[in-house]
Amino acid sequence: MPEIVVDSEKKGKRLDQFIASIADISRSQAKNLIEDGEVSINGRIVKKPSYKVKEGETVSFEIPEPIPLDLQPENIPLDIVYEDKDVIVINKPAGLVVHPAPGHYSGTLVNALLYYCKDFQGINGTLRPGIVHRLDKDTAGLLVVAKNDLAQQSLIEQFKRRTVGRFYRALVLGIFEKQHDRIVVPIGRDKFDRKKFSPNTTSPKEAITNYWVLESFPTHNVSDIKCKLETGRTHQIRVHMSHIGHPLLGDKTYGYKPSRIKDETLRRLIDEMRMHALCAYYLGFKHPRTEKWIEFEIDLPENMKKVLDFLKS
Repeated sequence: MPEIVVDSEKKGKRLDQFIASIADISRSQAKNLIEDGEVSINGRIVKKPSYKVKEGETVSFEIPEPIPLDLQPENIPLDIVYEDKDVIVINKPAGLVVHPAPGHYSGTLVNALLYYCKDFQGINGTLRPGIVHRLDKDTAGLLVVAKNDLAQQSLIEQFKRRTVGRFYRALVLGIFEKQHDRIVVPIGRDKFDRKKFSPNTTSPKEAITNYWVLESFPTHNVSDIKCKLETGRTHQIRVHMSHIGHPLLGDKTYGYKPSRIKDETLRRLIDEMRMHALCAYYLGFKHPRTEKWIEFEIDLPENMKKVLDFLKS
């Protein structure tokens, strides 16, 4: 059990702030330790996170070992774009579910990370990856995962403040009238189909998507666009594009119909993608420890690139 004597520099700090700075954990984790009775001052247990420490006091605390998550590590190949002791950035392929859920308790990104990463330090007391955002199963692209509580809290706050940079590429049906627009349409679970999200909902949540047309292909009635998210609702780009009449190629859940593609070769290439034509190709955020801005960019998935190459030919 560490015993730290409060010096003049740290005096007057809240107890949760003091422990967070000493133990290199998040403030919320320090707060939990205090409220769980794991912290004492001069031998007396203190359960008040807002207590102001005084110079000369001896603060003792115990950080419990993280509890292993009841999930099996699985040797699933990962495309790792970046990794350090706090975060890992993955280029997720289409077809890989991010997090275990009913119907997908194995074969997920979390199972793969548990196998690959031996330095997870625990999130809220559980030995697991810190999933702070997700991509749909059939969306490819960049994901950042926290390795410890400090990193997770920082990333959650950045997503909350909308300071994380996220850009997507998409191939959609139709030719746009506006080359750029900001779609502000609240969405939630669809009233009639609980597997889908839509503006037709009893629980609308703010959803904002910006798009730019990169190139139009009138011969095939297809557009190549870039999207920037201001919010991160489930299926957001897919729902918004469908809502304005431009469903993603391959996304049959949200309005793509193969019959609208007249060229047989293009129709076959879209079918062979085995995904909807959406890729999170850019991700930027402030590093949780160094606070320096770091950013990553990847190429489009090969099958999506084949469709785009055909459109350009």
